Amino acid sequence: MDQTNSELTTFVIFGASGDLTKRKLIPSLFSLHQKQKLAGGCRIIGFSTSKKSHQEFRAEMREGIDAFYQSPFEEQEWETFKKHLFYVPGSFTEREDFKRLANELEKSKGDPDNRLYYLAAPPRFFPNIVENLDDAGLVRESEGFRRVVIEKPFGSDLKSAQILNKKIHQSLDESQIFRIDHYLGKETVQNVMVFRFANAMFEPVWNRNYIDHVQITVAEDVGVGHRAKFYDNVGVMRDMFQNHLFQLLTLVAMEPPSTFEAEALRNEKKKVLSAVRPILTGQIETDTIRAQYRGYLEKDGVSTNSQIATYAALRFYIDNWRWQGVPFYLRSGKKLKKKTSEIVIQYKRPPHLMFPLPENRDITANILAICLQPDEGIHATFEVKVPDSDVEMKSVPMDFKYAESFGESAIPDAYERLLLDATEGDASLFTRSDQIETGWELVDPIIQGWLNGGKPELAIYEPGSWGPADADEFMARSGRRWRIECAGES
Repeated sequence: MDQTNSELTTFVIFGASGDLTKRKLIPSLFSLHQKQKLAGGCRIIGFSTSKKSHQEFRAEMREGIDAFYQSPFEEQEWETFKKHLFYVPGSFTEREDFKRLANELEKSKGDPDNRLYYLAAPPRFFPNIVENLDDAGLVRESEGFRRVVIEKPFGSDLKSAQILNKKIHQSLDESQIFRIDHYLGKETVQNVMVFRFANAMFEPVWNRNYIDHVQITVAEDVGVGHRAKFYDNVGVMRDMFQNHLFQLLTLVAMEPPSTFEAEALRNEKKKVLSAVRPILTGQIETDTIRAQYRGYLEKDGVSTNSQIATYAALRFYIDNWRWQGVPFYLRSGKKLKKKTSEIVIQYKRPPHLMFPLPENRDITANILAICLQPDEGIHATFEVKVPDSDVEMKSVPMDFKYAESFGESAIPDAYERLLLDATEGDASLFTRSDQIETGWELVDPIIQGWLNGGKPELAIYEPGSWGPADADEFMARSGRRWRIECAGES
């Protein structure tokens, strides 16, 4: 049931004592409250195992606002907002605690009450929480909507993802499930679709006839930190590729949907993933690179002989009419030189060299880079003639930056956008169950090949570099090189 302007939305955050609630969720909800975007008003109930009162919960959330909220606000705005914050202590596995939660929810009777349940708890409790919500009658839609937002990871492999989906579907319809990937909430990620489909000059050349290859990079300059034990059971493939990088891949490669509606968009994304050519056992050594940063094994919680990759680079092909033969290079890693997320489109060189260039000199290929973070914008290069020369050429930039065009504070936090979309029932930026499972079908064979075959060998790279030398050789074999356009490294 759709929300109307007179309806209250109650947010229930499971795992409310965790870092995500204080760092992202409450600041995002406060921003929506401040902008008056929660049309019928809101109530927020934290649910966690920690024992605390409503007042203690409010005080903790204020600490989060002071530490992480970036926009100015009046004290009275917080005083009004905090009255909407409540807390219910309880276990994710105890049904009686969910009955107490139901009693707290009943206190809002009056206007029809929409409910958004946010699972910010450890993934192993997702089935328990959903089942207990169902048993307590808290996910049955009657007067208002009942939706569940699930944080990644969505399983740890194909089998666990299928089991998780099956268990959740026993209590919820797919239309009630919002699997959140905060990358899709970034304004710059959403702009990929606008850039492609609202500009007639780009879409006609967005295909195999004009594009040589595509690079998608998500680089982090930090290590595993306090997540070392968790990360040593996950690695870069499960942590970044199955969700973030595959989502970016679908946005770059998808066909134009017939309408800007959630299912139309998600259908096109699913088609792309289904068309990705799997990297088979015999190709894992030639089409993948895995590496680990020096010093990783010294982290507390990491196995002394860990083979977990903190860096990976893959080459995929998409077997459809638009992209046949165009390689897509995906890479991500920890402890790299700079934090950056970007999509680089390298066009083909002109088919005929008519200019009298020096020997062994070719025309530089045009580059289009979509900068997702931290320097959000779009960067392009094209060739011009150097003044007072015969035919000397130089690559020059043409840039758009969000901060310059819209101001430093123009880009809202990704969670703010996604929470608002979930309350409005817009699932465009949320992942569907079939996309999750198709992603795992691509990732699982690579991980298993690394572990069972041991090829390619696990390379070591220095912290503060752009990864292992093997990754550069991997590109050089096809006459290409990695590019970091947005961070000014190319």
